[in-house]
Amino acid sequence: MMRYAARTRLAAKREANRLVREYNITDVGGEALLRTFASAFSLEISCQEQIDKEGLTVLDRFEQLKPHPLLTTLRDARSQKLAALKTMNLDLEPLHDGPGRPTRR
Repeated sequence: MMRYAARTRLAAKREANRLVREYNITDVGGEALLRTFASAFSLEISCQEQIDKEGLTVLDRFEQLKPHPLLTTLRDARSQKLAALKTMNLDLEPLHDGPGRPTRR
């Protein structure tokens, strides 16, 4: 179990580091948002892999099919990840000179 958890954290950390390199994020607020992004991304990976193993539905105690309980956690983790990215105000196609986030003019 620890090996799996370490792998998901590593994948999230790699993605956060890629964002740091690509957008030159060095400010304290950006770093805090990157930690939020990485945490949500790690949780998203964990939930998705568990759902992939167990299926989209599970049986409850009455043997009735119901949606997998992690589906809501997966949805919330994705929303949190995307909200962190949106809050960082990253350009998909930079309209400014050089790498990094646009500065206020």
